[in-house]
This record gives sequence, structure tokens and C-alpha cells, in this order.
Amino acid sequence: MAASADPEIVVIGCGISGIAAAQRLVRAGFHHVRILEATARSGGRIKSGRLGNNITEIGASYIHGPSEENPLFCLARDYGLLDPEALKPENQAMYIDERPHWSPNWFSCSGQRLSTELMRPALDMFNELMDEIEQFHNRRETPWPSVGHFIRSEARQRAAEKWKDKDKNTQELLLCGLSAKLKDEVCASATHTMDEVDLAGFSMFEGLSGLDCNLPGAFEDLIKNLMSELPADSVTYNRPVRCVHWNSTENGVSTVTVECDDGERIAADHVIVTVPLGYLKKHHSTLFCPPLPAHKLHSVQKLGFGTCNKIYVEFESPWWDADCDIIHLVWEDEGDILVHIKDISKSWIKKMSTFTVLKYCERGSHVLCGWISGQESEYMESLPEEELRSSITELIRTFTGNPTITPRGILRTQWFHDPWTCGSFCYPAVGVSAQDLENMMEPLPVKGSQSQPLQVLFAGEATHPCHYSTVHGALLTGWREADRLISHYSTVSP
Repeated sequence: MAASADPEIVVIGCGISGIAAAQRLVRAGFHHVRILEATARSGGRIKSGRLGNNITEIGASYIHGPSEENPLFCLARDYGLLDPEALKPENQAMYIDERPHWSPNWFSCSGQRLSTELMRPALDMFNELMDEIEQFHNRRETPWPSVGHFIRSEARQRAAEKWKDKDKNTQELLLCGLSAKLKDEVCASATHTMDEVDLAGFSMFEGLSGLDCNLPGAFEDLIKNLMSELPADSVTYNRPVRCVHWNSTENGVSTVTVECDDGERIAADHVIVTVPLGYLKKHHSTLFCPPLPAHKLHSVQKLGFGTCNKIYVEFESPWWDADCDIIHLVWEDEGDILVHIKDISKSWIKKMSTFTVLKYCERGSHVLCGWISGQESEYMESLPEEELRSSITELIRTFTGNPTITPRGILRTQWFHDPWTCGSFCYPAVGVSAQDLENMMEPLPVKGSQSQPLQVLFAGEATHPCHYSTVHGALLTGWREADRLISHYSTVSP
């Protein structure tokens, strides 16, 4: 970059996309790059915590598709943060489309342990249906509006054909198993119900090869390594932004001014906005002046953004198999495959059908991670801790049939009530198209404007056209916007 072109660049948000953008720009020779972070910490939705002596992930848990194609995997590998298992060529070559080959345990609400063989037809049918959604990719019209409608319609029909030789109780139990798996998928999409997820839009997401993996230490270690490569004074913490004033002109030059909550006004040539979509949905009307263009705002409103929370539960001893990776809880009154709970205050706990087993636990500690999403998840956040503990204890005693099991400790996440995220991550809501994701990443002013270009740029997981809702997607968008500016200055500079 020519020394004469050294613009002032402000990055809003110190999550991984903001850090990635700043790091790329600094490496390219930009000297005036500043990150404004609303909270007291870096990392955004990458946040690690503790339950007892165990590290827990409050935010991102997995590297999805850990292989050479995934820049997040490459960073974690280069920083020495991965388990040797994740580095094996066979693990990197495995293509699982975010459905790990996990060893399951199944339990029913009557306190019975269900055999894996008994429940396998439900698991196989669910995976078969999810695989078939690919056929609707890029279809303008589909026979069903949503993933939920498709699953219910096809599952009932296929169950009648494929399971006709099974007794009625087994058929009903398998349909309830499908309901449990549907609730699991609802968490993966951070939505209230799969009826809200567009059938054609669902396959816009592109998986990468590799067996999903955790970091043996903390996900935050990745952030610490990235931050160590930035100049020490790059980030100003506890500095929320009130408004980005763009497309104004002073002395004939278009400028951008970032107005902070404390009244500070920062002049910039470019601003990279990396706030979560949930925050953008709630605050867009005051965050930009002039407002976002109509087509961009329409896409912000159309794209889904929901809540997926985790409840970590520690036990003195395991009540699951030694090789178990995931536990499915089957309610025996959910054969209609409807993930719909009428009275959330009384039955919110029924939405939680999946626990994953933490593999990296301290000796003598056994921890499960329960997953819950949607309105029930939002309600759960508001409960007093004792009520939460009581509900979880009752749930586990009911399904195991063991009235003596008592959790040692409980830790929950509360992303919906986090004022800077307002939820967890995005999903393709009914009616969303690829164009909406293109609109999400479009800089301001839009093409064709006579104003100075690239005043406001947008990064973050909700701005990636096919890796949205992932950490590697967020990382790539930070690099993308940095490269946009690098390319711009390499073009305009001598």
C-alpha cells in the first residue's frame, strides 16, 4: 500500500470477524485501524467459562468441518490448540454435513433405557429426510414452505410404509424419537421451530469436510492468539457505538463519523460494522444515519436470528455409557412430530431433548451439555437458579428412573438477554433467498452512488452467503471486508 494512502478505519465489535479484519489490515500496512468494543472483553460470541474445574464454552463450541478448507481449523492447528485426533487425515477427509458419527444413548420419559438398535430406524429416517432437503436447493417454489412441514409430512407417510411390520407401540415410540431429533435440529438452527426455516434456503449452507471437533483447552485461546498479533492499543473497550453517520460531506469530501455512547465522535474514512444480526435487527433505526437502504433493511428483517442456549450439568458419576457421545430424551406423547409446547412456563423443559458429553473433563468430574432453543430457551434464561436446578434434576430422574441422581453443579448460557447479541446466530427464515445474504454484505453507499465508496462495510457470521452461523464464516467475512479495502487502495494508489 502506498504510504500516502493511509486511511482512518474503525471496526465496530471485537468478535472474531472484527479481530480478523483488523489483523488483516494491519498486516497489509494500514496504520490507523481502531476497534471499538461495547463490552469489557474480546471474542464476542466466542466465550469460555468454568463449571467446577472444567472449561465450558458459553458461546461457540465446535470447529465445523475441520479440514484444510477451513481457515479456522488452520489457525487453531498453527497455534497448537487442537487435539491430535482432529489432525488425523481420516478425520479431516470425513464428510458428515454437521452430523457427527456419535455414539448415542436413548432414554424415555417412562424411565426406560431404550436400545440403540430399537431407535435406529428413527435416526436413519431423520438423516435420510435431512439429506433429501438438498434437492430443493435454489428452487423458487417447493411443495412445502419449511423444513418442519417437509419433515412432518414425509415422516408420517414413510413411517406408515417402512414400519408397517412393527407393532403399534414401537411405531409410536419411533415417531417420538423423530420428534426428539427434530428438537435437536432446532438447536442447530437456533430457531423456535423448523417451521420457521425455509426449505430451499436451508441448503444454502455449505458444509466442509472433517469430523466436527472441540478445542481441548478453551475456544477463547484462539482469540487470545489472534489478539496478540494486533498492536497493544488497537482496541478500546467499554465503548458502545450510538450511531454511524455516513454519506455526509465536509469540504467536498464524503466522511463517516462514529458517534459513541459517551459522546465521543470519531472521524473515519471507513467503518466495518461487525455487530450480531440480533443487535442489528433491534437497533438499526438508531445505529445508522441516514438509515439503511430499503433493500438492505428488508434483508436484515427477513433473515432469521434465534436463540440456542446450553445448560451444563456436572455429576459425581456418569449415568450414561463410557463410550456415549450424545444422549437423546424421548417424550412418549410426541408422536405427532410437532415441536410445539403450549404452556412454556410449565413445560419449557420438554424442549430440551439432547445432551452432549464433555470429553475434556477433570478427573472425578462428569459433565453434560444440554441444548435448548427458541422461546423455551428465552424463558429458561429468566428462571431463578434454584428453579432451574430443580427442573433439570427432575428431568434426569424422570428419564433415568433413578430418584437419587443429583447434579453437583449447573451453569447456563443467556444469549437472548445479552444486550449486545440479542440471541445466538442466524438461520434462513421462510422467504429468505441468496439475494438477501448478498444484501447483508453489501457496503454503503451502494454501487452507482456518486459518494465516496466503501464508507460502511459489513462483516459477521450473518453476512456470509454459505457459511453463516459458524465461526469460520465470521472469520472469513472479516478477511473479506479487509481485502475489499486493501484492493480498493491498491487500485487508487500509485
